[in-house]
Amino acid sequence: MNETKKVEKEKIVAEKLNGRFAMIGFIALIGAYLTTGQIIPGFV
Repeated sequence: MNETKKVEKEKIVAEKLNGRFAMIGFIALIGAYLTTGQIIPGFV
């Protein structure tokens, strides 16, 4: 019983971390687009 709660807590932490990295990436994408006008700088 205690082992499953530990696994669930780890999954929640991992999911929050993943969400934060996704937000940082999205903000970086917007910043690159605003400064260079390209969605992927240096690609096209």
